[in-house]
Formats: sequence, C-alpha cells, structure tokens
Amino acid sequence: MLKALFEKECLEEIKAQGRDKDLAAASADWLRLAGQYKYSYHFSWLGRPIIQYPQDMLAMQEIIWAMRPDLIIETGIAHGGSLIFSASMLELNAACGGPREARVLGIDIDIRAHNREAIEAHPLYKRITMIEGSSLDPGTIAAVNEFAGPYRNILVCLDSSHTHDHVLAELKAYAPLVSPGGYCVVFDTIIEYAPEDSFPDRPWGRGDNPMTAVEAFLKERPEFVSDGMMDAKLLISNSPRGYLKRLA
Repeated sequence: MLKALFEKECLEEIKAQGRDKDLAAASADWLRLAGQYKYSYHFSWLGRPIIQYPQDMLAMQEIIWAMRPDLIIETGIAHGGSLIFSASMLELNAACGGPREARVLGIDIDIRAHNREAIEAHPLYKRITMIEGSSLDPGTIAAVNEFAGPYRNILVCLDSSHTHDHVLAELKAYAPLVSPGGYCVVFDTIIEYAPEDSFPDRPWGRGDNPMTAVEAFLKERPEFVSDGMMDAKLLISNSPRGYLKRLA
C-alpha cells in the first residue's frame, strides 16, 4: 500500500516537472554551461573512464534492472567504461536472480591497444566480448546477429559516430534485435541543442546528429517510441528523446 502510494506520488511529480518550463530552461542553461568544460568526460566506472552523464548512468541502471537482459549490445567502446558499467550491472542482476550468463558485446571501428589491454585485464571482462570493425560493415552486422542468435532479451546502446546517416543506419541494423518491452538507447542526441560552434572538428552538428536520426527512425518504425517519462525524470541528460522503447 505504502509502496504503491509512493510510486504514484513520484509519477505525478515526474509528470509535473516535465511540464515545468522554467525548470526545463534552467536545465538547458546548465547543460550549455557544463558542456563547455566537457562535463561528461570527467567520470569513471570501476576504474575505467565512462563518457556519460551520471544521470544517464542511473537511468541505464534502472533499465537494466527492469529488463534483466541476457545480452547488451553497445556500439562505441572508447576507454571501455560503458562496457564495464554494463557488465557490472549484469553481475549484480545475476546475484539477484537475473540471467547468470548474461553478456555484453561491444563494437568499435578502432579498439586502441591500451584500452583493449585495460578492458581485458578488468575482473568483469569475463562478461565482455569485443568486435573490432565498423558497426555498419555487413560483416560486422552479420557477426553481431550471429552472436545475438541464442539470446532472447536484448538491450541495444548506440554511441559511435554521431552523424545522422550513421546513427540511422545503426538503428536500422540493430534496433530490430531489441526485445519487445526493451530499449534501444541512442546517446548524444543533445548535440541538436548544443551551440552552433560546439563541434568545429567533427562531421556532426545541429541538423545532422543522433537526434535527427531518432526522429527519422521513429517515423519509419512505429513499434518504437521515445520514452518521454525518462526525459521528464532526468531533465539533465546527454540523450534527450534517445531512450527508445520497443512496444511490440
């Protein structure tokens, strides 16, 4: 009774804060100001750098706990912090009755030797497999599908190149692997709201980024929806509208 009441109150508060225009404006100002200092680069998870906002890390914990996936697929490895994070969540899930043999599959076009060495030396590497190659290469896609074949509850996270065309192609290749009721999380949709001169040395920016890819994908695939309640709850996020839930 008390738990249900607490959850009902939280739900109403989340909806209310999501409607609060002043709070939304303050959150946008914070994101803009923090972005100039590369805020998301300053955190680590169990010893490995993880280029994420803490708010999104907590959101991923909630999703992984609720889904109890037996496989998490991630495009983009970088320093490996996200792989270690996902592996640690699967380890906790297993300790609490979740899938005991759940795994993380990471894909990156260039896994640098020092990062590979550090990831492979980590105690949680036992849950991790890595594929080096472009996430859009037909051979990579085939390898991922073959690896995913035995799994039945799959979570997908997309965080490699951030151009519209690349992310849209990744969504088309990997989102279909997501289990009904599960999520495909597209990171760095915040690029659409960043100042115009934020990425002078990158091929992405306003109008050409993960957010525009998400919008195009959702028009084509009505079985996926953007989880607005997640946006309302987080307010400060690297991935607004990027938490895509599969309905069927």
